[in-house]
Amino acid sequence: MAKVGVLGAGSWGTALSLLLHKNGNNVVVWSIDKNEVDMLQKEREHKSKLPGIKLPDEIMFTTDLEESIKEKDFLVLAVPSVFTRSTARSMKPYVKPGQIIVNVAKGIEETTLMTLTEQIEEELPEANVAVLSGPSHAEEVGRELPTICVVGAKEKETAEYIRRAFMNDVFRVYISSDILGIEIGGALKNVIALAAGIADGLGYGDNTKAALITRGIAEITRLGVKMGGKAESFSGLTGIGDLIVTCASVHSRNRKAGFLMGQGKTMKEAMDEVQMVVEGVYSAKAGLALAQKYGESMPIVEQINKVLFEDKSAAVAVQELMMRDARLENTELYWD
Repeated sequence: MAKVGVLGAGSWGTALSLLLHKNGNNVVVWSIDKNEVDMLQKEREHKSKLPGIKLPDEIMFTTDLEESIKEKDFLVLAVPSVFTRSTARSMKPYVKPGQIIVNVAKGIEETTLMTLTEQIEEELPEANVAVLSGPSHAEEVGRELPTICVVGAKEKETAEYIRRAFMNDVFRVYISSDILGIEIGGALKNVIALAAGIADGLGYGDNTKAALITRGIAEITRLGVKMGGKAESFSGLTGIGDLIVTCASVHSRNRKAGFLMGQGKTMKEAMDEVQMVVEGVYSAKAGLALAQKYGESMPIVEQINKVLFEDKSAAVAVQELMMRDARLENTELYWD
């Protein structure tokens, strides 16, 4: 049995806390929000994020950051991506050398273009930072529906240790050495999911969504490989797998925000209605900046930025994507 501190009591942090508890681990969950902690302690249910999923009395909730970190075998960092750096900085007084920290959020920092793991390592160089990612909506993990994820770590022993802590008969875990590929796929799929949601909001069909998913993963793969990620990661769980579920699922906040924008709402109106952090909005600018930095063409990401930040019509953006110059589907597939 491991002692685990989960930092972040949103839907994903709560669902993973329940999973880890059921696997026999001792779990303490931290939130910066006292009202949230009081509600979880009293109701034993996250009424707004995971309604209907009861939390055992053995799972502890606290606003004391030190209590959630000290003497823990590993930590799970489950705060929204925009708070990853600031939370890691706050953790520093309590993190021991070699402390395993499993990042489970997805995003890229707009100002530095760093992945979440890179941000954590910069703030906590003494820590052993890993990542857990994949097609895994919290609503389904909380209900114990079969789910598969992947753990990325620098050392195989760390990845295997984390896998043992999380894996059970409804939550299968693979391991990988490609932390960068896992994180790029997980962050940029949210941007493509906004596009898929916009297409749904405009009333387009399955053909359109399939096209966005297919061309979206092509964009993500080209950039990710150029940055140093492995092509195999983008054809796996944290690439095409995560992209499919985020573009298609009713649980996807990115797809829902895009759907509302496709129906004519502004970005702010859409985010207010979703009432959860829409990670794709924060990753869109970073994705475009990375494309420019590495000299990679990412037309879907480019158009999404124009819709989000330049008040471009979503319908016009789709039309411009359709009317781009004709070209090979894949430069590797050419006639001899």
